[in-house]
Amino acid sequence: MTLKSHVLLAGTIAIAAGICADAGAQTNVTLYGTVDVALMYVSNQNGSSKTKLRSGNLAASKFGLKGSEDLGSDTQAIFVLESGFDAVEFNSTGIFSRQTTLGLTNKHYGTLNVGRQYSPYYLFVGPLGPTSILTGATGAHPGDIDGLDTLIRISNSISYASPLWSGAQVSVLAGFGEQPGSNASGSSVSAAFKYDYRDWNFALGYLQLKNGNAPGVWDPTASATFGMSAINNGYVSADSIRYLGAAARYSIGKLMLGANATNVAYRPGGGSLFTDKATFNTAGVIASYQLSAPWFVSAGYSHTRERAANGISDPAKYHQLSLEQTYSFSKRTAFYLLEAYQRADGQTLAKAGSGNPVNAVAVVGDSQNGTPSSGRSQTVLMMGLRHNF
Repeated sequence: MTLKSHVLLAGTIAIAAGICADAGAQTNVTLYGTVDVALMYVSNQNGSSKTKLRSGNLAASKFGLKGSEDLGSDTQAIFVLESGFDAVEFNSTGIFSRQTTLGLTNKHYGTLNVGRQYSPYYLFVGPLGPTSILTGATGAHPGDIDGLDTLIRISNSISYASPLWSGAQVSVLAGFGEQPGSNASGSSVSAAFKYDYRDWNFALGYLQLKNGNAPGVWDPTASATFGMSAINNGYVSADSIRYLGAAARYSIGKLMLGANATNVAYRPGGGSLFTDKATFNTAGVIASYQLSAPWFVSAGYSHTRERAANGISDPAKYHQLSLEQTYSFSKRTAFYLLEAYQRADGQTLAKAGSGNPVNAVAVVGDSQNGTPSSGRSQTVLMMGLRHNF
C-alpha cells in the first residue's frame, strides 16, 4: 500500500471520528468495524502446502460509517459507507467499496436505499445459510458458487424492503447497467421473501446478473460483481447468471439446526466461450450449539453438483465439511478455530470455457478462490483473533 493510500485511510478515520464527536442531536453517526487475523494452514495451494497469516476469516476486516437523521413522521434518512482492508498487509480494497448507500426508512412503509449494496437474495437467504455461523472463509459453499457470502455487491442500484408484517418481509432490487443503447446490459434484478414463526426461520431468494458488452469475459462495468474460482471459471463469459436459493432454520434452546438449497445457472450468449447452459445445484445442512457463555461451536456439510453439459459426461461434484469453535472473551473480542475439508470429483470446463474438460479441483469456502488445490482435495485450518469496534 502506498504512502498516499495510508495517509488517505488515516485521514478518513480521523474525519469519521470528528463527525461522530460533533454530530450532536441532529444526526446519529457511528464509526464501526472489525479487525480479524488468523494463522492459516492450507494443504494444497496450486500444488504446495502453505502456512501464512490471513486477514478477514471469521469476519471481514473492515471499517465504516453508518448514521441516521430523524425527519419526523416516523421517517429517518439513513446511510452506510463501508470499506474493506487487509489487516496483515494493510492493503485497502478501495475506500467504501464494500457498501455505499443512502436511503429513507419509515416503520409503516418500509425502507428505500440507493447506491452500491447487497441484494435481497443475500440479505434474506444468506443469514440462514452456512456463512452466518461457519463464516465464508471456510464455510461458504465451494468458491461461493451460490453467492450466499458477501462477494456479490450491486452498484448503481435501488432497493426497497417492506416493514415486517406478522413476521413476514419482502424486498426487491434493481441494478442499472448504464450501458449506452441497452438498459438490460450489465443490469441486475433481485427479489426475496422471509418469514419468522416462533422458533422457525424461512427464506426464499432470486437474483439475476446480466453481463455487459465485453465478449468472452464478465464485463467489469456491469452493475454486479461475484466470486470467481476454479469452480466457475469456465463460465464467466456467460450472458447472464441466475441464482435461486431457499433456507430454513429451527432453534431450540442452545441448539440450531438448518438446511439450505441453491440452484445457479450460467446462460451463454453471443460472446460466450461455452455453448450450453451450465447449472450447479447445492444442498447443505448446518448446526450450531452454545456450549457455555463463552464457547460456541458449529458444523456444516454441503454437496455441490454440476449438471452434464458442454461436452462433460462426468460433471463436477464437490463435498465439503466445515467446523468452527469460537471462544468469546467479551462481546467484542473472540478467539476462534476453523477447519474445513473439501473433495472434488468429475470434470468441468477450464478457465475461459475453451478446450477440453479438465478435472475438477478443490476450492474450500471462498478463502481459496485465487489459490485452488492442484488436485482433488484441500484442507484448510485456521487459528485467529477477531475484534469488533
